[in-house]
Amino acid sequence: MHVRRIVPRTAAFVFATLSFASPGVLRAADAPAAAARTIILVRHGAYVADPKDASPGPGLSPLGVAQAKLVAARLAGMPGAFDALRSSPLTRAHETARIIAAELPGVALEIVPDLAECTPSTRRKEAIAKEKPEDLAACAARLDALFARLFVPAQGKERREILVCHGNVIRSLITRALGVDPEAWLEMSVAHASLTQIRVEPDGRFRVISIGDAGHIPPNLQTGAVGMEERKLEVPR
Repeated sequence: MHVRRIVPRTAAFVFATLSFASPGVLRAADAPAAAARTIILVRHGAYVADPKDASPGPGLSPLGVAQAKLVAARLAGMPGAFDALRSSPLTRAHETARIIAAELPGVALEIVPDLAECTPSTRRKEAIAKEKPEDLAACAARLDALFARLFVPAQGKERREILVCHGNVIRSLITRALGVDPEAWLEMSVAHASLTQIRVEPDGRFRVISIGDAGHIPPNLQTGAVGMEERKLEVPR
């Protein structure tokens, strides 16, 4: 008597069979494992504001160049390599990023339009009284999309990335990482050429490691945050 061997048809067995038989079906074993992603947000160096030149905006002041060189040296001295360097297209951020790129050979500089400065809504309504409601909403929507795209776990191996951008953008992204009211961003202050570090864990959780760290800049050269003088020092380039 011939006895047939019965193989249980578990979900895993069926999936494996289909994966082997159908090249178009993704095998679970082939998907890279999630890994941590560390993002360092760098605010641009000091500049002289010009209301008539909002975009691409003014470049760095001599003081801003000095600040950018200091933050570039700090980044270059950190252990481990960086996998990406992205910048806002606005001149003050782009110039800061170029100074950083010069200290990080092998890391290509990428311009990301969505990193450009904008103003989202805030609890301090007097601060946005002159802003158009549609502009506030468009800024918030853009930053939501940016956060959803960039602040995700890495795939396969851990990644370390630098984003050079602006005070409003950085503070808004922090509120999203913390899961707090996105209109609370104006309750924070970050100095020019400061570092904000956010880690995305493999499971998608966020850890805000530092906010507005300017320890690499001597106190008499620090600007841009609440309580700091708006210095106009002529520092040689």
